Amino acid sequence: MEITIIEINERTQKLVQQLLDVWERSVRATHTFLSNEEIVSIKEYVPQALMGVKHLIVAMNKQGAPVAFMGIEDDSLEMLFIAPEERGKGLGKQLLLNGIQNYGVQRLAVNEQNPQAKGFYEHMGFKVYKRTETDEQGNPYPLLYMEL
Repeated sequence: MEITIIEINERTQKLVQQLLDVWERSVRATHTFLSNEEIVSIKEYVPQALMGVKHLIVAMNKQGAPVAFMGIEDDSLEMLFIAPEERGKGLGKQLLLNGIQNYGVQRLAVNEQNPQAKGFYEHMGFKVYKRTETDEQGNPYPLLYMEL
């Protein structure tokens, strides 16, 4: 599969909608602890996050459609989402290595209730250094803070 990884400078409405679709499909596949209502509620804030994050890096398939993306702020991975049909093919590793090598990613936070993601980050060399009982919005979803 031919994938191109690029940093997006012009964040168009069309691209944000495409990334929102990738986000929602990814979350529904991996964040099984969230209810449909919670996903719908969180989804309202995703476009703002996509527009606001300093570095938005997108993986495009050969048709030019986004299949995965990550957002980086300073040395922190703020988001990493992969379309369900692309999971398990090394794309997350490719993106994360790109973030580490080109953007100096050293830290991230992951939902404790998403053990696949935690395992992936551990496999990539990250270690948990802090845990919170709630997420950044105060919801009862413990976060694990990890660093290289």
